[in-house]
Amino acid sequence: MFRKLIAAGALLSFLTPTAFAAGTPDEGPRAQALLTKAVAYYKDKKDLALGTFSRQGDFINGNLYVYVLDAKGTMLASGGSSSVLIDRNVADMKDAAGKPFFREMLDTAKVKGSGSVEYRWLNRKDNKVERKVAYFEQVDDRIIAVGYYLPHGSAKQARTLLERAATAVKEDPTKALAAFSDLNGNFIEDDLYVFVIGLDDARFRAHGALPRLIGSNALALRDANGKEFIRDMLNRVKDKDQGEIEYAWRNTVTNQVETKHSFLRKVGNNLIGVGHYTN
Repeated sequence: MFRKLIAAGALLSFLTPTAFAAGTPDEGPRAQALLTKAVAYYKDKKDLALGTFSRQGDFINGNLYVYVLDAKGTMLASGGSSSVLIDRNVADMKDAAGKPFFREMLDTAKVKGSGSVEYRWLNRKDNKVERKVAYFEQVDDRIIAVGYYLPHGSAKQARTLLERAATAVKEDPTKALAAFSDLNGNFIEDDLYVFVIGLDDARFRAHGALPRLIGSNALALRDANGKEFIRDMLNRVKDKDQGEIEYAWRNTVTNQVETKHSFLRKVGNNLIGVGHYTN
């Protein structure tokens, strides 16, 4: 899926500030605050604001910056390294997964006036493709935007998500399993998700990242080092209600093989797991 990433790496990095560090949990609110400030400034100054957005100053907030498109997709201003795209039409530019996210931004702004778009972008800080979100708002025929990288899930988040998942299964197993596999549901947080394996048949009953695995034999899986980690998972909760395990797994967000630490719970005839990446 990312076969074009190397060739496009230089271009993909234009919208990524060099010093950006992914994983900061408060980037979302900061991005929204910067967007609100930029919109208010543009409404007051109109196109005179474009020069201000493109200079170091009040609209550079730590690692965040403002960029502006016109309604046809031409980059008009940028306070980050995407300034090299100014005066170029980026409407059909695609992210690392081939998604035309600028086009989605333009179409949404035309219909709703504001919104957000998620895409996968090369973070030059760690040279990995990571999820990024841009908040945007249309003012006249200008689309003003601020983007930030989504944080990687922490061990604490993974434990909390596992507890929520275990409670949901206890309350209504059928409803819970459907919710875990809903890619737009509230059991997927950053790069964290819930998976469930039946203790009686070792088959996946839910998988938040790869729902196509549901119904398949989990024991057939091996980690990146050939380890039969599913069998180890089942053994670790065989005689107790919880456990932990580490294995090498491909992060569906970064598309890199990383060390994953999963927390496990046994609820009825289900093994419930949530893992976080430790790299």
